[in-house]
Amino acid sequence: MIFNLNWGLGAVLLPLLLVLLFSSVRVLREYQRGVVFQLGRFWKVKGPGLVLVIPGIQQMVRVDLRVVTMDVPPQDVISRDNVSVKVNAVVFFRVVDPQKAIIQVENFLMATSQLAQTTLRVVLGKHELDEMLAERERLNLDVQKILDAQTDAWGIKVTNVEIKHIDLNESMVRAIARQAEAERERRAKVIHAEGEKQAAMALLEAAQMLAQQPEAMQLRYLQTMTQVAGDRASTIVFPLPMDLLGRMLGKDRPAADRN
Repeated sequence: MIFNLNWGLGAVLLPLLLVLLFSSVRVLREYQRGVVFQLGRFWKVKGPGLVLVIPGIQQMVRVDLRVVTMDVPPQDVISRDNVSVKVNAVVFFRVVDPQKAIIQVENFLMATSQLAQTTLRVVLGKHELDEMLAERERLNLDVQKILDAQTDAWGIKVTNVEIKHIDLNESMVRAIARQAEAERERRAKVIHAEGEKQAAMALLEAAQMLAQQPEAMQLRYLQTMTQVAGDRASTIVFPLPMDLLGRMLGKDRPAADRN
């Protein structure tokens, strides 16, 4: 009778022990850690590999250590020059301290998302629209530094922040297009004026050089006459400067006559 009772008790306890053993076994992958609480108090961080958790006494929370890619939804931002834009971004972060990520904040994913949204609005609101469009790298770094400093207490490391889109309304797009066109026209006028200035300086230098060499002036005059005569078949009358004519006649006159 006693043997039968022990056999029956063993038949009941053995399945219970097997169920208890299997329920206490946890397998954590290489990128996972388990934050174990014992009777409600933090005990230790375990993993990866095989982990034993005593049912009813210990509880374990899994934490993923891989980099999380979080999309920040479009945020309404008013720039420093009072331009309303919609900006969205993507945040890359990972858990570096599983204990803090579970104990210090209720839901670190939700907390990081909300913090990223508010930080994006605050940082971009301090800059003008031109800075948002032209200096994204600096703005990305500013947002990343602020997020990383504030999430450090949660055991989270923000590795990168990238602003994806800055959406403008149609009126602002047209205004920017007009501004760009005006800037191109201004540059074209400046380049044209600079070319005129350089041409005038070259002509001034040529005139000064010709004034110092009268023979060069005569050759230039004759060359111009040859070009014009070759281009047209009609008769052309050129005014002959008296000083040029006097120098030419003076060279042809004999020395005795000049005396």
